[in-house]
Amino acid sequence: NCVITLSHVGYIKRLPADTYSAQHRGGRGIIGATTRDEDYIEQVAAVGSHSDLMMFTNRGRVHTRRAYLIPEASRTSKGTGILNILELEKDEKVTAMISVDGYSDDEYLTMVTRRGVIKKTLLSEFEYQRRGGKIAINLDEGDELMFVIKTAGDSNIVIATRSGAAIKFNETNVRCMGRTARGVRGITLKGSDEVVGAVLVGDDKKLVTITENGFGKQTSFDDFREMKNRGGQGVTCHNITEKTGQLAGIATVSDDDDLMLITDGGTIIRVPVSDIPTYSRTA
Repeated sequence: NCVITLSHVGYIKRLPADTYSAQHRGGRGIIGATTRDEDYIEQVAAVGSHSDLMMFTNRGRVHTRRAYLIPEASRTSKGTGILNILELEKDEKVTAMISVDGYSDDEYLTMVTRRGVIKKTLLSEFEYQRRGGKIAINLDEGDELMFVIKTAGDSNIVIATRSGAAIKFNETNVRCMGRTARGVRGITLKGSDEVVGAVLVGDDKKLVTITENGFGKQTSFDDFREMKNRGGQGVTCHNITEKTGQLAGIATVSDDDDLMLITDGGTIIRVPVSDIPTYSRTA
């Protein structure tokens, strides 16, 4: 197993999974890479070295490479420029990475954009690669593809926004569409709010919410009632205040998981989920 990290400016590298040892909640963390002043690690994917790494861009395209073809590097080296590996356009950047071991007909890729559009496409539609990547979703003007999750066709999904709202619904509310389709409304956003996370609901798992100023909590998925339809405004998932800062990200976790958090200063901390207390969704 290995960890693939991608920086904000576009440096990618592969590391052994045990590079980052666990620390306690509230700790300082370690430097994840020696990067330029304005650079920091932005994407992390834990993968098997023989899996296919699917890299989705903000422009709605997907590029696939075998994980072991991503050059290995040390924890403190900056890695290889992504432009040496993928053909990207100007201002195009990778916003989501997932690994797959095969392209079955009963799994889906579910995509969520910054403006709350959701789209579901059969994984098998992505099997054959093109050198310059393939279209994964057609985007509205000003929208960007941000999150991609592998789903089974009947999974419950939670989408959360920067202002601390979240909606939970079953993916059967999203019909399967072809690669070039636009998708449908997943959550209705107020004003300049935007989506900061999309995750699968897991049995015996909880939702972790982390804010920009480093506040975090676990919340039971049972606290969120399943909406009959997608597209609503959702309910509070984290009580956002000046002290907490806005919601930065969410994840589905089990008690025996570790969570990797990355600051925009480039520091990485790995924390046992069991260190993070459970609160109600409005805490």
